[in-house]
Amino acid sequence: MADIAARQSLTQTITIKLREPARARNLELGLLVIACGICAGAMLLVQLGVHNRIDVPILIEGAAILVLALVMHVVLRIVAKNADPFILPIAIVLNGIGIAEIYRIDLHTPSATGWGSAGVRQIAWTCMAMVMAILVLLLVRNHRFLQRYRYIFMLVSIVLLLLPMLPGIGRTIYGARVWIGIGPFSFQPGELAKISLALFFAGYLVTARDSLSIVGRRILGVQLPRARDLGPILIVWGAAMSVLVFQRDLGTSLLYFGLFLVMIYVATGRASWVIIGLILFVGGALIAAQTLTYVHGRFQAWLEPFDNTIYNRQFSGSYQLVTGLFGFANGGITGTGLGQGRPYLTPLAQSDYIFSAIGEELGLVGVFAILGLFLLLVSRGFRVAYAGQDDFGRLLGVGLGFVIALQTFIVIGGVTRVIPVTGLTTPFMAAGGSSLVANWIIAAMLLRLTDSVPAEQRVQQGAATAAIDTRTGR
Repeated sequence: MADIAARQSLTQTITIKLREPARARNLELGLLVIACGICAGAMLLVQLGVHNRIDVPILIEGAAILVLALVMHVVLRIVAKNADPFILPIAIVLNGIGIAEIYRIDLHTPSATGWGSAGVRQIAWTCMAMVMAILVLLLVRNHRFLQRYRYIFMLVSIVLLLLPMLPGIGRTIYGARVWIGIGPFSFQPGELAKISLALFFAGYLVTARDSLSIVGRRILGVQLPRARDLGPILIVWGAAMSVLVFQRDLGTSLLYFGLFLVMIYVATGRASWVIIGLILFVGGALIAAQTLTYVHGRFQAWLEPFDNTIYNRQFSGSYQLVTGLFGFANGGITGTGLGQGRPYLTPLAQSDYIFSAIGEELGLVGVFAILGLFLLLVSRGFRVAYAGQDDFGRLLGVGLGFVIALQTFIVIGGVTRVIPVTGLTTPFMAAGGSSLVANWIIAAMLLRLTDSVPAEQRVQQGAATAAIDTRTGR
């Protein structure tokens, strides 16, 4: 009787566990319907707010994104049944609101039509990015095999970082040489480098964790690593400083180095790595601020934005920052409403200052809602670190989640004058194809990582339940 009861209990447990993937996907479908409604509503409100009429062609073009979202949902039902149900709807909402605001800024420039419209280009890039995300889900069925190619990812990262420096294809745009150009198209390879770097760091730190965390001397209560173990952090620091010096991009260098510091701290649990890393980066940034004109100019614009000389300066001035702050102030608590503000007054409002434009038209309430979505998206990556079973997946989940978190903080901190403006773009929202492709690939990787968590937990929980029931005779 005890064996029969145990078998029945195990059967019930397995039945319940088998229902969980269907429930997760059904929840995702329901959230997708809501997300699509929010995106469509935002586009309609923008059109009614600016022209008091509906432009059907742009809505048809935008519908392609909603179709791809449903296709991606079907793919998840087939190849990643246990994936987190919140990641895809959140990405759709953030992307859709960003497209609506970019399109709203386009409407102020009637000549921006066809491919010349940033909104149309953003829709096209979003479709391409979502196709890339679907391919990642189909090709990467098990994330663990990526650990074998950690040094290949290191080489890929180096190549991506060096590409903008090559003559002929490297492009300098707005003072930063982080672009490559092929014909009429331009791309920022550094956006993809943050993914390959996360893959390399996760693979490397899994193998070198013991030597980095255990060996070393304790000085003044702080356990310092061996000199030879400092090699990786010095190499990454050198790469980050080279991006700052040669490519004139403070934000990207901070993003790369911050990613490595967080992942090495999670892998080793040693605060000394963070202390050494922060000293190195802050020291390098201060030296750059004193010796490099463009870095010094950004610090001046941050510290004294309302000084007339700095405000009216043509390069590295504070006009953009101050105008963005006035846009935030104009939005107030509830915002002016989509299509009712004047975000086009801020230079590059569709890219660098998209969050300022959103803050003006959606107000503080909308800003908090979007920050909440980012927080929830990042937490799904951190969830892998707590619930995942393999160290590589846990480190990779932390790295990918932290990339989104740090980039969001750097961008929003810059436009709100918490830190100097760096030139990075808001994930999923700002105009830019390279950023969209990279962030959608990150979303696909997070979906794959979260898919592995419940599957392993189901096996362990089912076995534990069966064992308990067998021992107790229930």
